Parts: sequence; C-alpha cells; structure tokens
Amino acid sequence: MEESLRRTPLYECHEQLGARFVPFAGFEMPVQYSSVIDEHHAVRNHAGIFDVSHMGEVFVTGPQAEDALQYMTCNNVAKLVDGKAHYSAIINENGGVVDDIIIYRFSPEKFLVCVNASNREKDFSWFTEHNTFEAQFEDRSDEYAQIAIQGPKALEIANQLGANISFDEIAYFHFATCELFGAEIIAARTGYTGEDGLEFFIPQAAATDMWQALLEAGGDKGLLPAGLGARDSLRLEACYPLHGHELGDDISAIESGIGWTVKLKKGDFIGRDVLAKEKAEGAKRTLVGFFV
Repeated sequence: MEESLRRTPLYECHEQLGARFVPFAGFEMPVQYSSVIDEHHAVRNHAGIFDVSHMGEVFVTGPQAEDALQYMTCNNVAKLVDGKAHYSAIINENGGVVDDIIIYRFSPEKFLVCVNASNREKDFSWFTEHNTFEAQFEDRSDEYAQIAIQGPKALEIANQLGANISFDEIAYFHFATCELFGAEIIAARTGYTGEDGLEFFIPQAAATDMWQALLEAGGDKGLLPAGLGARDSLRLEACYPLHGHELGDDISAIESGIGWTVKLKKGDFIGRDVLAKEKAEGAKRTLVGFFV
C-alpha cells in the first residue's frame, strides 16, 4: 500500500474487523469485510454501517451565503429552510458536472456542502475562484469523520445510542444536531444506498466511540460493517450516479440524468444557458440503465 495514502480516524477499527483495503480518492479505504454480497444484502434487509470519512465538508457562511450557492449550483437553494438538505451539483460553464453534492441549510447565513472525496480540493478551489459574494468558504474536512448507517433497521439501531433527540423525528432529507460522546454531531437523514438511514458528521475525536457503539447496538439486528464494494453495488442498483463514472466535467447535468436538479426558473447560475438549451432541444446523448 502506498505510504502517501491517508487514513480515516476509523482505520484501526477496520483492521480489527479484518477489512480488505484499497486506495480510493487518496485514502486507504475498506472495500469489504466479509463479502460484498453479504454486506449488500445486509443493507437491503437489515442495516449496514459505512465509514465515509473521506468525504469533504465545506461550510459556507456570511450575509450572501445563499446567493453564492444559488449562483454556483444548479438546484434552487432559496427553497431550502433551516434543517433541510437537497441534492445538487456544481456546474461548469459548459454545463458539465464539477461535482454532485448535498447542501444542508442551518440558517440563511450558514450552509454545509458535502462534496466527494476525490473532488474536495477541486471543489473548494472552484468555490473560492467564483466567489464574488459576501460569503466565506471554509474547508473543514479534516475536522470531521462521517459514518453512514443505512437499511430498514438503521433508525432503530441509531436510537439506542441515547442521543438527546429521536432520529425518527428527522424527516427525509432533513437534519438535526445532537449531543453524543461528548461532542456535537450532525445527524442527517440522507444516504446513497437507496435505503432509509442516517449520515453522521462527527468530530474526529468521537468517531471511534460512535462506530463501536453502533456496531454493538446493531449486533442482534443483522447490522454488518460494509465497504466500498457494497456501497458501489447498492448505489448502482438504486441508479444513483457517481462522479468520475456517470457524472463528469465533460458530461452535462442533462446528459447524466440529474436534470431534475436543474432549476432554470430560479435565475442565473453558472452553466444555465447550456443546460436551458439542452432541456429545450434535447441532449445529444443520455445515460440509460439496464435491468437484468
């Protein structure tokens, strides 16, 4: 394994579980623990727990934080309310997808943008280079770990942690903060598996305690640790695109099948003219899925 690869705060936990590691987005990440098939079925039928600490967290603050994101992303940020999130994309001048993202609104002057690990530096540079607003972009990825628990029993398991909130009360694609393991944690009812569940943004010092607590809480409910292999098969089965595969800087948002996130009526944003033309006239190519 290359020495230059980074490790998440949960690396030793994965070693203890016998994970097999692969290089991914500059990190040494677990690709599987038992088998990809077993982990895939655990998520569909019970629950799976994923280390997604390689993902990036960019906070956007200031009096024009909303305006900045409205101009640099394609979905309608003005429709968000406090505690709500939406799926969106950063679009370049040619309509291509710089990255697909999830935006979480804390207030009109504070947002969290979750970006893909392989695009973290690129996205942050894009934001800062195009920031002509009274908004501050801060890459705080090194402060956070991220754990996803997904599957039909995910909420039941998470509720055993003893948080000061009930995770059932968080609506789909909404989020809340809670106190756990001596830290403030962001609990988001989002995920990329096609199942219900939660994604936790955790200060790195509390990550191991939370990982172990979730494994213990789900031990009698079919919970399995799951790696990148199952994460990929699950998102493919759900027809969710992945940047660098179905999404790319040279593939437009319309071509890649995420045109539903492109809100032309919201006003001007980077890449709007190209996407408006493709929506009106049709794209030259389109992404299709196969059922077997």
